[in-house]
This record gives sequence, structure tokens and C-alpha cells, in this order.
Amino acid sequence: MKKTWIFTYFLLLGFFTTSYGQIRSGAYRAVLKTLYKNDVPLISCEEANKLKSALFLDTRAYPEFNVSHIAQAHWVGYEEFSLEKVKDIDKGTPLVVYCSVGVRSEKIGRKLLEAGFKNVQNLYGSLFEWVNQGYPIVDMNGQPTLKVHAYSPAWGVWLNKGEKVYE
Repeated sequence: MKKTWIFTYFLLLGFFTTSYGQIRSGAYRAVLKTLYKNDVPLISCEEANKLKSALFLDTRAYPEFNVSHIAQAHWVGYEEFSLEKVKDIDKGTPLVVYCSVGVRSEKIGRKLLEAGFKNVQNLYGSLFEWVNQGYPIVDMNGQPTLKVHAYSPAWGVWLNKGEKVYE
């Protein structure tokens, strides 16, 4: 009975939760809704992919970035992040921040907005959703790859495509 109630709860939560972008998993949308503070504007993978002048900033740890990242993304890190890393970026440049699911990138996005950057958006569902929707990623040599650093097995459940890497 308890399992049925929990399943029904997540099913209904996913159904009634506003869908941003194309995330098909109601459970993933529900998780993101509880994790995000919503103080950095969101952008869907589809919308981000269409941007021609945006600069993508990867806010994950460097070993995660080395496994794979969005092509042309700049690594700024999370724990290692400092405004010094973005000092040469014009504050009007469209920025798309991302991490694995969007929590770390939202925090970095908040710092960028507080520092005066005017056009910062957090990639909704972040790299996991980017890959889930079939958008390409590259390895540290700029070559296409299917490998994705899935952060941990607990978070890796939200990555449905690609090859999960944990080291």
C-alpha cells in the first residue's frame, strides 16, 4: 500500500508539475522543482542549442569536465569558481551555465548575476538532460563521445542515455 501511494504521489506530482522544456520524466521534473531555487532564469536544452552567441560555462569539477562537456564550453568549476575566471567576458554576453542536473550551475549563475552579468541562464536539467535529449557532447580532446560523468550512482539514475562514468 505504501509503495502504491509513493508511486501515485510521484506520478501525480510529475503530471501536475509544470513542464519546462522537454523533460519527459515527471519524477525528474519533480526532483528538479525541489532542488532549484528559481533565482536564475532557466533555459531548455532546445532553446540553448539554438543560441549562436551564447557562451556555455561548465560548473562541474574538472574531472567531470574532462570526461565530456558541451562543445566549446568553458570550464569554470564549482568549488574552484572565482569571478577572476570570467573577468574577460563582457557582462552583456549571453551565458548558459550547466552542471550535471543544474544545482551547482544555479549557484554559480546566482554569483554571476550578483556580479553584474545581465544575461545568465541555467540549463534546465543540465548536462544529463542535454544528453538525454540526444544533443552532442565532446571529450577533453574535442572528439564526440557518449561518456558522461554521472557524478554518483544516486544522481546517475537521471541520465538515461550515454555511458555513465564515475571515476
